[in-house]
Amino acid sequence: MLLEVKDLNTHYGPSHVLQGVHLEIGEGELVALLGRNGMGKSTTLKSIMGMVKPTSGSVKFEGQEIVGLPPYKVARAGIGYVPEERRIFPELSVLDNLMLGIKDGKIRNPNDPNTWTIERIFHHFPKLAERTHQAGGRLSGGEQQMLSIGRSLMGNPKLLLVDEPSEGLSPIMVQEVRNVLEEINKAGVSVLLVEHNLKVALSLAKRVYLMSKACIGCQASAQEVRSNHELRAKYLEA
Repeated sequence: MLLEVKDLNTHYGPSHVLQGVHLEIGEGELVALLGRNGMGKSTTLKSIMGMVKPTSGSVKFEGQEIVGLPPYKVARAGIGYVPEERRIFPELSVLDNLMLGIKDGKIRNPNDPNTWTIERIFHHFPKLAERTHQAGGRLSGGEQQMLSIGRSLMGNPKLLLVDEPSEGLSPIMVQEVRNVLEEINKAGVSVLLVEHNLKVALSLAKRVYLMSKACIGCQASAQEVRSNHELRAKYLEA
């Protein structure tokens, strides 16, 4: 198993925001983490990434315990993170933003066809190639999302944590970002996806975790979520 999260608890001050979260992701999987707003989905990603320090529990990546490590060490272990806010550097060019994603300033095995390089990023993101020297802040929302994903891939992660990639995008850009995530997964990168757009999430994921307040309510196949109205009503609908 690539990622194993067991009995993960996280607090924001006195608020117990994650309560015994369990989830697993295998190599090559794309798994969706779904639920209503405020259930703890983003906090789960941040707790895995080390951006929020869990109070107890276990996060194992490739069999190694990473809970409590700072984010840069989690990234070096092989996990990439695409935040909801994108967090690109608006004054830097597209190329410079991508270069910042390289771990330790050096691409390992650049001749390996499975290594993410600038050329490979531009192959998957042709719109970024057209804007190589344009400032990140001048890109559209969808292009900034692609830049955020591309920057994470430059670290050559084995697992990508993606938080609400379609938020605020036009329908055309939503489809483009969705297709990019599918390509990335087919290229061998595992993905844990938090996504409010149910259609997008279920078109990508084979397996889904549904969150209730602060914990995993159930695990289901994408097909089960599509066909089971009671399941959607319990975990997803307002």
